[in-house]
Amino acid sequence: MFSLLRRGPGRLTPQQARQRTLEGTAVLLDVREAPEWNAGHAPDALHLPLSRLAAGASLPAAAQGRPVVTICRSGHRSQQAAKLLAGRGVQASDVTGGMTAWARAGLPVTAQDGSGGVIA
Repeated sequence: MFSLLRRGPGRLTPQQARQRTLEGTAVLLDVREAPEWNAGHAPDALHLPLSRLAAGASLPAAAQGRPVVTICRSGHRSQQAAKLLAGRGVQASDVTGGMTAWARAGLPVTAQDGSGGVIA
């Protein structure tokens, strides 16, 4: 019963997040730091580290006014980011298990240079 009363952003599986971004119904926002992003991220994801978001940075232009799905390495920072964004009035959710679960699910990962990426 408590979970029914819980307020806040929803959580998505990596597959649900990928589907929403492919359909164009949401933007995937990677909130990891630059070295993690450069090592490997989801194709078509936008990048804004949680540290900058928490300091008041605006969403990238391509994410403004759209539903946002946040992702990090394991799901902890992205959950914080989704809550922060929801507090700003953004429709936000996050990916359970983060990029680690994304890669485990066999979803694509690319490095900053366009080669196959790794999860750092």
